Amino acid sequence: MKTICFYFQVHQPFRLRRYRFFDIGNDHYYYDDYTNERVMAKVAERCYLPTNRLLLKMLKQHKGQFKVAFSISGLAIEQFLMYAPEVLKSFQDLAKTGMVEFLSETYSHSLVSLEDNVAFLSQVQAHSDLIEKHFGQRPKVFRNTELIYSDRIGQMVADMGFKAILTEGAKHILGWKSPNFLYCNVINPRLKVLLKNYKLSDDIAFRFGNHDWCEWPLTATKFIDWIKNTDNREEVVNLFMDYETFGEHQDKNTGIFEFLEAIPKEALKTKKLSFSTPSEVADVLQPVAAIDVPHPISWADEERDLTAWLGNEMQQDAFGKLYSLLPKIAVCNDAKILKDWNYLQCSDHFYYMSTKYFSDGDVHAYFNPYETPYEAFINYMNILNDFSIRLNAAVPKTDLDHELANLTELLSDKDLKIKKLEDEIKKLRKRRTSAKQTIPAKSKSRK
Repeated sequence: MKTICFYFQVHQPFRLRRYRFFDIGNDHYYYDDYTNERVMAKVAERCYLPTNRLLLKMLKQHKGQFKVAFSISGLAIEQFLMYAPEVLKSFQDLAKTGMVEFLSETYSHSLVSLEDNVAFLSQVQAHSDLIEKHFGQRPKVFRNTELIYSDRIGQMVADMGFKAILTEGAKHILGWKSPNFLYCNVINPRLKVLLKNYKLSDDIAFRFGNHDWCEWPLTATKFIDWIKNTDNREEVVNLFMDYETFGEHQDKNTGIFEFLEAIPKEALKTKKLSFSTPSEVADVLQPVAAIDVPHPISWADEERDLTAWLGNEMQQDAFGKLYSLLPKIAVCNDAKILKDWNYLQCSDHFYYMSTKYFSDGDVHAYFNPYETPYEAFINYMNILNDFSIRLNAAVPKTDLDHELANLTELLSDKDLKIKKLEDEIKKLRKRRTSAKQTIPAKSKSRK
């Protein structure tokens, strides 16, 4: 029997406010709270809440035969707590069914796996702790940011104790092979590798509402027939997509919710298809071969590589400067600095700097707060410069850093003194004004 594995990514970045050059050293708050709250409210209303209600209904209706998996970034959970606690509650209701698996990823939805092993491990542990705290599950399967994977990353994930990882079934990696089997890491075969069937996944995520698509309208019956008619030897169909597919990328008027609700009904009545979580796939199936991925792949754009985040000099410069701060971050104990560090690592900041227009341009423009990638780069680097000054002040290492820290402290002291003097001047002016007003009144009474 062939099994279907549904996985959904849930993520929202902390978007940055317009941060000017003259703000550097003067203003240390970097976030656009209004936009973050507005986007969360919008996506919660259109996607998270209605889709979670529908999934809860489906999970109860099919009594253990329908299952799904989620990966929710740490930044998304923080925003649920801040702006939409009802969304977090709705995910917790799904967890209570026992039919939903929550996966681990990097806490900050970051690209740290490409840069530093220790920082990568730290973020993954922090995220697993957060998932266990809110959903009562310790993740056993890993999903890296944007499905980024390589042999080396797989080896690190295996060393962390995970039994499986999700990634893209990229053509240039698979060649003639099918993504509809279970594979394993070429360095450490104990790590199972689930590959996304990008053709069928993208039929839902990107093409579902496209009236110009030759297969429009896509019905659940047609879709399940496609899966049923794949090679009988194939064992698993991995359907991985953004959760915002439902109600946000594909508006409810396209019929996307009706389609989703009909999927398990159509699949289960065939008696040839079942649904499994990633852990169940890894436990039940045996890998058919090792998958060789010497260079990182992802699920982004046509190339399925890293160019969405590191494809131009601006992105590479910002990425390099950010992670050059790692040695100082490792010895920093300032909670505010560490929190900003988490938020600034988010891969979305580099995604906004992408100059990949043409076929992928619409995707890069979605939820993008900047008019141009150059504006995104300048804004991010301004913030990173201010962050570097704060970090140097908190963890001075060289003589220059000590000097900068001392100068920053002197400037702060002067600012405080100036403020006190200004307050005293205001008080004296008020006294002088009140004194002038009382003098005529006294002289009149004497007359």
